[in-house]
Amino acid sequence: MTMSAKKDPLANIGGWLGLDDDSLAERCRNLEILTDGFPTYRGLADRDLEAIAQGLRECIGDDYLRYRVRSVAYLGEALESAGIPVVVPFGGHAVFIDARAMLAHLDPLHYPGQVLACALYLEGGVRACEIGTVMFGLHPDGTETPAAMDLVRLAMPRRTYTQSHIDYVIEVAARVASRAADLPGMRIRSQPRQLRHFTAKFAPLRRRLR
Repeated sequence: MTMSAKKDPLANIGGWLGLDDDSLAERCRNLEILTDGFPTYRGLADRDLEAIAQGLRECIGDDYLRYRVRSVAYLGEALESAGIPVVVPFGGHAVFIDARAMLAHLDPLHYPGQVLACALYLEGGVRACEIGTVMFGLHPDGTETPAAMDLVRLAMPRRTYTQSHIDYVIEVAARVASRAADLPGMRIRSQPRQLRHFTAKFAPLRRRLR
């Protein structure tokens, strides 16, 4: 198993790998020493290791978990009430908007998830992440097909936002939703062969005159 400490364990960096295979674990440790740092710290500073340890203690507290899950649900329920299609049930760290359903006028290969993520940022500075065809649609042979879904993830930083911040995100999403049918698709101007969702560059498609 792998786990990122940047999510629930409340740290800013780090993570770990657990293996049920001693031989494979030894190979991984040796590779880690060559490329990243000794297995006990993996290139992390002492303060980061302490933050991970403390975060693991705190993130399993009932009060914290109750607050965390309810905060995410508050955002999801408000978006749902505004008529924005979201994935249910809501999880513990993010709300996922169904961009393909929200922007049904766009072909999946015109990247509705990326369109929505950009629209949220341009409308109100809300940063989101496409989880869809940009992330999963490009195959090793260079061909491209639509992903199973085109989602936009609204991840909730822990212990950062107040309810007024979340209300602002809801207002921005509602404003974007009100003009969803007018949002144009996108094309990719340049992209790497791997992990293109990190560094690909996009341009809006020209709208057709009605």
